Order: sequence, then C-alpha cells, then structure tokens
Amino acid sequence: MCVSMDLAEFSGTTLYAGRHRHRRRGLVEVLGYQNTPVNRADGPNAMLLHLPARAPMSPGSFLPVGSGDEGVLDRMVEAVSPAPAGAAAMAWMGAPAAAAAVQVFEHDVYTVLLAADATLIPEALARVAPHRRPRLDPALMEFYADCYPGHTLAVCCFDGADAHRAKPLLMWYEPADPDRIVVPAVDCHTGGPPRLDEPVATDHWVIFGGDGMPDGWGSPVAYPAGTSRSLRRYLPDRVAGRRFADPAAPNGDFAITLDDLREGDLDGIHRLRPAVRR
Repeated sequence: MCVSMDLAEFSGTTLYAGRHRHRRRGLVEVLGYQNTPVNRADGPNAMLLHLPARAPMSPGSFLPVGSGDEGVLDRMVEAVSPAPAGAAAMAWMGAPAAAAAVQVFEHDVYTVLLAADATLIPEALARVAPHRRPRLDPALMEFYADCYPGHTLAVCCFDGADAHRAKPLLMWYEPADPDRIVVPAVDCHTGGPPRLDEPVATDHWVIFGGDGMPDGWGSPVAYPAGTSRSLRRYLPDRVAGRRFADPAAPNGDFAITLDDLREGDLDGIHRLRPAVRR
C-alpha cells in the first residue's frame, strides 16, 4: 500500500481512519498508517499519501508518537483479530492551518513535504537534505495533480538506513466528505505513476473507528499502558475492520460510508478509483 518515489517494498500494512469530535478542534478525521518498508532504491526514497482534507494542513497535523505509543495500531489489529499482528510502524495526523505553498519539516525519521498542489513538489525537493532527497519522476506529480485535485499531498522522505526505525504515522485533518471515509491506498512502488487499470497485491488491515457509534459496536481496544494522553484523545475506544489479502486486487483507495460503518456492515468497504481530470 502507498506510492513510493523510487523502487521499494511495503508489507504488513495497517490503515486506520475514524471520525472524532475533538474537544478543541471539533469534528476531525484521524488517519493512521503503519507498515514494514524495504527501500530498493540506490539512494533516498519517499512515501506519498494523498489526504482528503477540507482545510489546509500544517506540521501540527502530524501527531507526535512517543516510545509508549508505538503499539497503538497493532492493538487495533489485535482488537479485530485474535491473530498476532507484529509489524513495523509508521503513523501520522494533520491539522488545519494557514498553508504555505509547500511546507517542509522534520517528523520522526522523515523530512515531510506538505502541499495542496502536487506540481509544486519538484521545486520544493531542493529544500530536503541530500541524504533524504529522492529522485523524482515528473509524471508522478502529474498523476496526483490530475487524479487528486483538492487533496493535500504528504511526501515523507527517508534515508534507507533509517526506514526500519520509523514509528507509526498518525495525523488529523478536517474531512472533505461528510458522509464517507476514504483511506488513501493507491499502490505503486516503482517511482512512476500508478497504473489504475492494473491489479495490485494487497497485504492490508483496514480499520475504522469513530464517535457516536451504536452500543456494542465493534471491538474494544486495549492500548499500551504507556500511551500518552495527548495521543489517546484522538484514538477510538472501539474499532471494526478486516484484513485484505489478495494477489490481484483492484488498484485504488479504500472507502466506506458512515451509514455502513455505523451499521457494522464491513461488506460496505470498497475500492475507489479517482476520477481523472484530463
């Protein structure tokens, strides 16, 4: 799952998304992402995620994940499956703020570029330190500009030597769609633009949560004892989800309507392809 800026392998992916009413920020969508990356490029690489945020995001959108927080997504997987869920982790979250053209900042082992316009990323890569600056195929940015207008693009640049130390990524943002949760899952690990007409292999846990669910909905999550209170405010008490393991699945995002989620109808999880503008 995810798109890389150069050759890479990603396995054991966990995706989490949920709607939560934060006491200060109001209604937000929280996205979590975790996997085991193997960099196959000769130099630095990057992961790209397109985020359905209604308002601009900022570095404050990425939630800090401390040493006591690293297992939160693993615990969600354990809640929906009795099987052990070991996987290396990465997670993030995003917050609305005044947007610069491209914001560049450090988060965990990554240098992150955050932009509402994918075509501005190539020039901004010059602001990334050489040991984390990946090669860029311009066609990849054209793909995001054409297929995901109105999304925020997060480019997480990393040195191959540091990838194994990455913590889970967790972030929050103001959701663009009031009736549906869409989790970024378009897949391509070659450095070029994804081929939406070609099948991809999946090895994913897709998990959802949220406030206002019916009594008895989902499965309770036993978070690690060291989970920080600041992070816990963004995490659900109960979750629902399933594993997707298919050697030839349709390429695209995962999505579910809030109505199906409240009813616990996980058959409502579907793959969603972007509409190409040109």
